[in-house]
Amino acid sequence: MLTSLLLKFCSIILYSISLNMESLENPKKPRILCLHGGSSNATLFKEELSIWPDYVLEKMDLVFINGPFPAYRDGIIVDEHFEWYAKDDETYGNFEEGIAYIEDCMVKLGPFDGVLGKSQGGIVTGLLPGLQEHSVYLKKVPKIEHVVIISGAKLGGITFPGPKIAETAFSSPINIPSLHIFGENDFARETAPELVEAYVDPLVIYHHGGHEVPKLGWLLASDWAYMVAGGGNLKKGARVVVAGWF
Repeated sequence: MLTSLLLKFCSIILYSISLNMESLENPKKPRILCLHGGSSNATLFKEELSIWPDYVLEKMDLVFINGPFPAYRDGIIVDEHFEWYAKDDETYGNFEEGIAYIEDCMVKLGPFDGVLGKSQGGIVTGLLPGLQEHSVYLKKVPKIEHVVIISGAKLGGITFPGPKIAETAFSSPINIPSLHIFGENDFARETAPELVEAYVDPLVIYHHGGHEVPKLGWLLASDWAYMVAGGGNLKKGARVVVAGWF
């Protein structure tokens, strides 16, 4: 029973990221760039994702990088912890510098098929395909084919109104496969649905935890899932499954 649940979860992940196949006999692992949350690092994010079953992780080539800016706590730099941007008084002065850094990493370490991000990394992941589609950034790298966003939010939305380039990124619906994961006790529960609605035909996994990478068990699709995952605000095109614990 446990094996079948893991395989089911794996199939959902693979569907959401549109696994590219070189041939039926020689499947190509999608190469995924992984962006950690704020005040974290690549090593910690890799450890967080290790909670996912091997049935999922072995199907993807995950590449973890550190953010370009040091993280601060009470005005003091936190050693070996990083950010993708620094928000100060509703401004994002170094945001575009951070996006340029991600593009450079994609050039050096790619090519990549998709991007996976959590929290602040998920916020950035959410707008990358739009920036690329409108030729603002990521013009040097192949098209992002899919995204996985854990506890994300829409930059340029109601909660996070800036920066200016976010308006361009979300000026039209983003039409690539997307997987959005957030929890019942996740403070991102209030902001994640707005990002979900920026995508065409998104898939949502709603779990009973908090602001974390969840350990997922059984999966249930239902009308109730639409209500609890989005507070009744998710668009009808979103597919929602509720995840329990092992």
